[in-house]
Amino acid sequence: MLKEVIHGDIGESYVKAVHSSGLKIYILEKPQYNSCYAIFGTKYGSIDTTFSVNGETTSVPEGIAHFLEHKLFESEDGDAFTKYAKTGAYANAFTSFDKTCYLFSCSNLFYENLEILLNFVQSPYFTKETVEKEQGIIGQEIRMYDDSPAWRVMFNMLLSMYKNHPVRIDIAGTTDSIANIDADLLYKCYNTFYNPSNMFLCIAGNVEADKILKMVESGIKESKPLEIERIKPEEPEEVLKSEVSQNLAVAQPMFCFGYKLPYEKMPSVKDRVCIEILLEVIAGDCSPLYKKLMNEGLINDDFSFEHFCGDGYNAVIFEGDSCDPKAVAEEIKAEIERIKNDGINKKLFSAIRSGLYGGAIRSFNSVESCAMQFVDCAMNDISLFDELKYLKSVTMESVLKRLSLLDSEKTVLSVINPLKED
Repeated sequence: MLKEVIHGDIGESYVKAVHSSGLKIYILEKPQYNSCYAIFGTKYGSIDTTFSVNGETTSVPEGIAHFLEHKLFESEDGDAFTKYAKTGAYANAFTSFDKTCYLFSCSNLFYENLEILLNFVQSPYFTKETVEKEQGIIGQEIRMYDDSPAWRVMFNMLLSMYKNHPVRIDIAGTTDSIANIDADLLYKCYNTFYNPSNMFLCIAGNVEADKILKMVESGIKESKPLEIERIKPEEPEEVLKSEVSQNLAVAQPMFCFGYKLPYEKMPSVKDRVCIEILLEVIAGDCSPLYKKLMNEGLINDDFSFEHFCGDGYNAVIFEGDSCDPKAVAEEIKAEIERIKNDGINKKLFSAIRSGLYGGAIRSFNSVESCAMQFVDCAMNDISLFDELKYLKSVTMESVLKRLSLLDSEKTVLSVINPLKED
């Protein structure tokens, strides 16, 4: 097993190892902590609906990655949650657009819990009967999300922003799409994307790296690495439509306002750091725009923003509650144009950069945060310390260059309005 220790300049270091199967392993030892956090994941998410291996192209129903996540907790010898209940660990899993992760946290019996994690994720068990049962369960979940304002405001925006890319489709799929899932398809997707060469193990806490690596050495099933080609449809630069609305049970309107950014390749760490700072300059707590919107009662404390990017998609999104979402969108557009003309206030830039740098350092106090940052390292082949490096050295000029990515002609405003009274 290849192993290296990577040191940062903040007194932290971690172990990165690569198993002979291709599995990437990241371990941050924190002997002074009582808790541990572990994530066993795969680069497989809802957008991976068409793929090719050894020249054979396969298209699968929407929602199958999420469906597979649900099914993996079941095995011939019992449910993984039942096993974790006996050890007292907290266990969970999630599927996103580009990855699926299985995780647990605990304050004792770490190695027993790790053995459970390694075993159940590597032991698929699907039958016609269990798949049909799960279709009913996930169908109920899909209908629940169809009625969720927070979920719908986001996906309505993505449906309007992207014409062809599968990021526009709900992660769980639709009731019609999951009806086409069967055991054979699940095994095919599992054997493709749950190949160790496409997976990662991320651990932080009161653990011993050498002991973990010894467990992994004997606990990972050997398999030949696969070259997976993920096939995405061509996506136009423009948005499909600029506004979309829906009526649901909300007290006041909810909104998502997004800018579709150009996509040539996955944004680098430096790109993401610059956009993170830029968003704080535009609408962060210390920005003139935020204060103006709060003073005018156009937003509340739920207002937030994010840089949303992955394989083939790239956007920035502002979201929250407002009595007048259109006014908020126009104010954001106007502020971006103002900054393009006037530049960034030097004191504001310095304060934001220092604040983000301090926050990044404090994140090392959380084993959960460290483990999740390792997932980003595995997904993008970067170092745990890259963000800190760029936050420390990024210039205002580099941030200003990213302003050109924000084109007011490529925006979408998604609004959830209160139900109309009869």
